[in-house]
Amino acid sequence: MPTPRPSAWRRRVVALACAAGVMATAAVPAAAQAPTPIKISYQIAYWALPIYVATEKNWWAEAGLKPEFVVYPAGAQQIAGAPSKSWDVGGTGSPPAVLGAQRYDIVTIGITNDESATNAVVARKDKLAAIKANPAKELKGQQILLSPNSTGEYATMACLRKWGLQRSDVGIVTLAPAQLVSAYTGGNGMLAGTWAPNTYTLNEQIGAEVICSGKDAGALVLGALIARKEFAQQNPDAVARFLAVYLRAVNYQKNNRAEFMASLRKFFEVNGIKLKDAYLSTEMERPIYPLDEQLRLLSRASGPSTADGAFEALSGYLKSVGTLSEVPDPKGYITDQYLKALDANPTLKAFANKAQ
Repeated sequence: MPTPRPSAWRRRVVALACAAGVMATAAVPAAAQAPTPIKISYQIAYWALPIYVATEKNWWAEAGLKPEFVVYPAGAQQIAGAPSKSWDVGGTGSPPAVLGAQRYDIVTIGITNDESATNAVVARKDKLAAIKANPAKELKGQQILLSPNSTGEYATMACLRKWGLQRSDVGIVTLAPAQLVSAYTGGNGMLAGTWAPNTYTLNEQIGAEVICSGKDAGALVLGALIARKEFAQQNPDAVARFLAVYLRAVNYQKNNRAEFMASLRKFFEVNGIKLKDAYLSTEMERPIYPLDEQLRLLSRASGPSTADGAFEALSGYLKSVGTLSEVPDPKGYITDQYLKALDANPTLKAFANKAQ
């Protein structure tokens, strides 16, 4: 499939002819049925690469799906599109997934990646040594630029605790992601809490370096595969097939490293982002999860799942800043139902586990 220009890739319905697809309900051959329309939402981020790879390789058609892609600049706009049914499934960050569950009945059906290391606090190069030597002394009363209700802010709060500081010890300046990058490169703030690729941009433009990440501070940041609850309940087969395609692309990435980097570079470039190989390599180190690992992350066989713990901790942070009035029970919005349906279907499972 030729690579569309960025604007076309963002807006166009990708009309894919249904080939010898794999359907979760295998009683009728896929080729005998019309492909199922499905609206897939995402942002331009590392975890959206499987969606791009699957499109390049025509895997949606093989799974009997006819996707329409809806691209958002950030999670807030993405979850706000749920009530109007602008999308059916997709991927997003964990704060939008939690807030979407509370406000718009969005369910988390899987995990995109572990973002703990790539949500981070950056410092200006000339301040690094002093901050590392005595962060409490150097940072107290200083300005930190943050995007509210974001994983960047969540990681920053964990880093402050690691340094023995509270939110009230610093001056928080809240900005949208693009404005944050512009303000920090313009000389505002001692620190900035954000995520990749913004961290790479700040490093490239002014030499800012990561001084603490969510991983460093013990904050597990997981991205979410999501669905509108109504759509998922009415179309469980389509949701299982969406997961199968996404996870096939994850397997491809894990097993074909050179092609993985080439695809990642191409995906970013067609969307106006150019990254050096060193940055691309850093992106590729993020943990991603094929089917068996997805099932383990969401399993409650021995109590709360790993995903439950990560999202509950994040919800505690959202409550602490007044975004949530209470911490929701993860069992109310995180489900492995669709992963299990995929795993229980031999044909669909084999499709999801392909490495090519």
